[in-house]
Amino acid sequence: MEGIGGDRAPVASPLPQWGHDTWRMYQYYLDKTTPHTTYRWIGTLVIAAIYCLRVYSVQGFYIVSYGLGIYLLNLLIGFLSPLVDPELEISDWPLLPTKGSDEFKLFIRRLPEFKFWYSMTKAFCIAFVMTFFSLFDVSVFWPILLCYWIVLFVLTMRRQIAHMIKYEYIPLNIGKQKYTGKKASTSGSSLCVD
Repeated sequence: MEGIGGDRAPVASPLPQWGHDTWRMYQYYLDKTTPHTTYRWIGTLVIAAIYCLRVYSVQGFYIVSYGLGIYLLNLLIGFLSPLVDPELEISDWPLLPTKGSDEFKLFIRRLPEFKFWYSMTKAFCIAFVMTFFSLFDVSVFWPILLCYWIVLFVLTMRRQIAHMIKYEYIPLNIGKQKYTGKKASTSGSSLCVD
């Protein structure tokens, strides 16, 4: 009576197993792209150029492009913002220094670079797919949308830059700081008077 009973493992349907295997393979290759920042961004620029060529060639889908622009602006603000806003809340997380005497604390982004890149690339791919469905081709006067987006971008970035200046943080990694030595005094004497 080996066939009767519950000793056999249940046979899984091949479709969920195939989906799981595909997802694992996708995640594996996505993880392998993590250290290759330059190549990832070049790939995203290529995808963005293909999307722009598609919108230009069909002369439509301006509302999709406008929505994409608003979403990218939202991602950019998250990328440029600290994890804990010193203006809004006091937390156990390390805060940005607000005075010259404060200790330096590491800048932690609200949206890390990899997630910023991944979300941006996904957004361009989804918008590109949307351009193949006439349902999303709403007739609008695109110069008004463009002007409104530019005004929104300028106002939002002005507020973000003012916040960066107020709390003295630079969210961009410009590279490793190098010691250049002491600068020579421009005056003839090196006398220091207090």
